[in-house]
Amino acid sequence: MGSPVLPDLGTEILIPVCAIIGIGFSLFQWLLVAKVKLTPGSAASNNSGGAGKNGHGDYLIEEEEGLNDHNIVLKCAEIQNAISEGATSFLFTEYQYVGIFMVAFAILIFVFLGSVEGFSTKSQPCTYDPLKLCKPALATAGFSTIAFVLGAITSVVSGFLGMKIATYANARTTLEARKGVGKAFITAFRSGAVMGFLLAANGLLVLYIAINLFKLYYGDDWEGLFEAITGYGLGGSSMALFGRVGGGIYTKAADVGADLVGKVERNIPEDDPRNPAVIADNVGDNVGDIAGMGSDLFGSYAESSCAALVVASISSFGINHELTPMLYPLIVSSVGIIVCLLTTLFATDFFEIKAVNEIEPALKNQLIISTVLMTIGVAVVSWIALPSSFTIFNFGTQKVVKNWQLFLCVAVGLWAGLIIGFVTEYYTSNAYSPVQDVADSCRTGAATNVIFGLALGYKSVIIPIFAIAVSIFVSFSFAAMYGVAVAALGMLSTIATGLAIDAYGPISDNAGGIAEMAGMSHRIRERTDALDAAGNTTAAIGKGFAIGSAALVSLALFGAFVSRAAISTVDVLTPKVFIGLIVGAMLPYWFSAMTMKSVGSAALKMVEEVRRQFNTIPGLMEGTAKPDYATCVKISTDASIKEMIPPGALVMLTPLIVGIFFGVETLSGVLAGSLVSGVQIAISASNTGGAWDNAKKYIEAGVSEHARSLGPKGSDPHKAAVIGDTIGDPLKDTSGPSLNILIKLMAVESLVFAPFFATHGGLLFKIF
Repeated sequence: MGSPVLPDLGTEILIPVCAIIGIGFSLFQWLLVAKVKLTPGSAASNNSGGAGKNGHGDYLIEEEEGLNDHNIVLKCAEIQNAISEGATSFLFTEYQYVGIFMVAFAILIFVFLGSVEGFSTKSQPCTYDPLKLCKPALATAGFSTIAFVLGAITSVVSGFLGMKIATYANARTTLEARKGVGKAFITAFRSGAVMGFLLAANGLLVLYIAINLFKLYYGDDWEGLFEAITGYGLGGSSMALFGRVGGGIYTKAADVGADLVGKVERNIPEDDPRNPAVIADNVGDNVGDIAGMGSDLFGSYAESSCAALVVASISSFGINHELTPMLYPLIVSSVGIIVCLLTTLFATDFFEIKAVNEIEPALKNQLIISTVLMTIGVAVVSWIALPSSFTIFNFGTQKVVKNWQLFLCVAVGLWAGLIIGFVTEYYTSNAYSPVQDVADSCRTGAATNVIFGLALGYKSVIIPIFAIAVSIFVSFSFAAMYGVAVAALGMLSTIATGLAIDAYGPISDNAGGIAEMAGMSHRIRERTDALDAAGNTTAAIGKGFAIGSAALVSLALFGAFVSRAAISTVDVLTPKVFIGLIVGAMLPYWFSAMTMKSVGSAALKMVEEVRRQFNTIPGLMEGTAKPDYATCVKISTDASIKEMIPPGALVMLTPLIVGIFFGVETLSGVLAGSLVSGVQIAISASNTGGAWDNAKKYIEAGVSEHARSLGPKGSDPHKAAVIGDTIGDPLKDTSGPSLNILIKLMAVESLVFAPFFATHGGLLFKIF
């Protein structure tokens, strides 16, 4: 079968070094962002010339067209502090509740897995080689619990650091917009890169350290070691679920309240400082789209790595104790960090943004460049880190696979991600006809806008599903479930770049809000609006990546669960499986209903509060009195904390209830059903919401003759577009993105508890 070119020592050096380079690069980007000062004294020197790199002679607008520069900088700093404090306060409150859950669930993991062998401390015959002795089930219970806590903490830290970076950078992006759109773009993008590289590198480094520490105990029992490591993915995703749902409810309650009263009823601009919900809205962008997305993509990365490692441990890599091929998924991720580092330089150093219409192509090029470079990187890695031929576990048999076939598995996932990204862009960017058609439908009111938007979302599912289907077919044909797992890893291998362009969106959105609240000129606001419109599309692309990778990750975890639970076949014609299938397909609808209603309930309270303040605070509309921002922030915080618990409980309890009472066969049906329906709803919801948002921005920007015929702000078509955007907000930022966590989390939870379900599950069928 041959040996890999890369020695084990090379692997043990390569992975941590790449992770440390990623952390170092993110800190370097942060230092560059930090050069933009938020103090008036240094602002003068900072703003003295705009003709530097990416400034292109864009002159500093004459004293902000009559506004005192010192006051502008101080105002920006004040608003940034309010947003940062609100976001930090919310996350600390959320993490207190989530911490209680984390401790309770960790105890549950230990008790359930420990009881598989009656808490015995004796070594057991290995599942896949009965002649050998493996570590006791109690050890797996203990180490799975430790891995769960590690994954949960890493997920929480990833989300929190991302939020801190974003709130640090938003006002700095606003101030840089005075020198030109190029300067502002670089500040926002570099800030996004800080989050992207920190998350990718931390996730990789913690997983690598955990494997090496666990190996001190497990020794040659790699099967038990990597089974315990699956807790890492479960911890990451369970935190991501609460981060996504809680953050999504927070941001959309504030956004809907601000838009319905401010834009539709009072006819004031978005982010107008007179609007009481405006600070809560900007806080929400950071806790939902930054902290939530960071935890979400970290969960996907952790789970795809864990799924690949579990299958590899019972393949020739694990059986023969070949370290380098065994850690192939981590090597792919390591190379991904270096590739993303080079890709980032194309946006910040090699090319210059000179005009507004160059922003979106620059972000799109990030995806293309990273995919092309990563394809070359994966080809090299597959040649040096894998034997020319090896075997992969395939439902009870060992399938012979060549290294070039595994390369194709990773590559097909990588390119499927790019296709999903471009399709998402086509359906959500206002540069193309689908969104322009939705905007045009606003001529006849909100109803036709809603009809066109829903149709667009349903239609946008077609090509991504075919891309996912081709990925699954190719990767499974070549390397069974291991192929599917590394295809998911391929899609996520450029996670640092994906997160950079994703985090760029909320940072730009906040920058525009700060410009409006600080009373900056119309020209500055036009620049930040252009950054924000491109960011809307990139956020939609990020969600497309997250959903596509979730489908592949879930299938890989499903395969690992079926193997771990010793199910020979999943036969949909048996009633046990079919009832699971139909119930599983229903769960995403139930979950979506809960999250949508939660946003609606929270938004109702927000609308009432905003109306109350406009009606009872004298001089608020005239701008002579200040609104009570704190009350709106509190409404969003309280509502999101309270409302995130029922959807979270639904996802976390379903596998436990089904596995214990109905057994592993019914649970396999539930997992398959939720995967099939969840992916479709998630793509449709995200793209519908993104299209409605950009249709509104298309009318507001008025860059074409067609757009101007629908405007200006405050016209009937614009009001219809705002209503569409308001309906789409919870779809694209709460329900849609949370669904991909639902399908991943149920699958990884089932995998972790598989030994318990296989031993003690199916109580109802045993009774009857």
